[in-house]
Amino acid sequence: MTRYAHVTGWGMAVPQKILTNQQLEEMVDTTAEWIASRTGIQERRIASDHESTFTLALGAAQNALKTTTLDPNDIQLIIVASASPDHIFPATACLVQDSLGAINAGAFDLSAACTGFIFGLNMAAQAIRSGSLDNAIVIGAETLSRIVNWEDRNTCILFGDGAGAFVLQASETPGGILSCVMRSDGSGADLLSLPAGGSRYPASQKTLDQKLHTIHMNGREVFRFATREMASATREATNIAGLSLDDIELIIPHQANSRIIEAAARGLRVPMDRIMMNIAKYGNTSSASIPLAVCDAIDQDRIHPGDHLVLVGFGAGLTWGALVMQWVEAEREIAPTRRLRRMVIVLFARLRSLVLRLLRRLEGLIWGASSKRN
Repeated sequence: MTRYAHVTGWGMAVPQKILTNQQLEEMVDTTAEWIASRTGIQERRIASDHESTFTLALGAAQNALKTTTLDPNDIQLIIVASASPDHIFPATACLVQDSLGAINAGAFDLSAACTGFIFGLNMAAQAIRSGSLDNAIVIGAETLSRIVNWEDRNTCILFGDGAGAFVLQASETPGGILSCVMRSDGSGADLLSLPAGGSRYPASQKTLDQKLHTIHMNGREVFRFATREMASATREATNIAGLSLDDIELIIPHQANSRIIEAAARGLRVPMDRIMMNIAKYGNTSSASIPLAVCDAIDQDRIHPGDHLVLVGFGAGLTWGALVMQWVEAEREIAPTRRLRRMVIVLFARLRSLVLRLLRRLEGLIWGASSKRN
């Protein structure tokens, strides 16, 4: 039996706070017109103090799961792609797993910057096709506003916060994820980086003074790299799927810069009405940009059953990749009793989590007292 990995659920979560180009005019030496003309961005979402990559990832996963017939305990794998996780460890995916109530899921974070969502989708799809699991959630989530230098007008104008998630399920129906190209070139690692905070440059007064905990980017070089590799990866992934560009109804690129997307479209000789762009609303949300764009495309009725889509991205590493999928409409109707069942499952999972935390504390007290007596 041939197994296929279908996207059966999708969801997104973005902060309520909006930062417009006009507001940025008052913060750095730039103009709203210049930002819009050079990037295509009009506004971006900024996380509040009580929001983080975890909270946005959880919201997107919950919304994606609501569109399926699955319960949280049906999920067997959670991947969070992020360049701005809550912690180096534990993985943000583990925090999502606990709060989502996915008690049967393994969970890990994936670091491939803006290409991370494509890499994560491919890994989950491979696991499903191999038969090792049936249901997975892949999330792209970022709070890039926490790691930009708000005094650097070349970078702070670009980035925003948000999260998007897909639910993947095993199926015998042909379609779903058809092919994927994943590439990297570490010789360009210095072109886009967050230098400090790891083991190479641990936090110190010097790294703080030099603002090494913020995004550093060579915009001109990244632009050239992106326009070249986006077109190349799109062609390669399409060919591997046994399709031509004429068979592709919609290309959904990483939303980094409207000029990059337009240049890639020209290189592919694809009209812009077959390219999805929503960068004006959200800015560059790194690993979250592609799932956010897919959710918007669905809301705009630009994706239909049977359509062939290309998801294509690039990012720090350097990394880039493209994925071809055929959209297959899944069962959508959720019975009211199913919703109640999910609520009970989540409540039970949270109670279980609380009990486990208390048991660990009790165990620590018992063993601590025992070791003192010995």
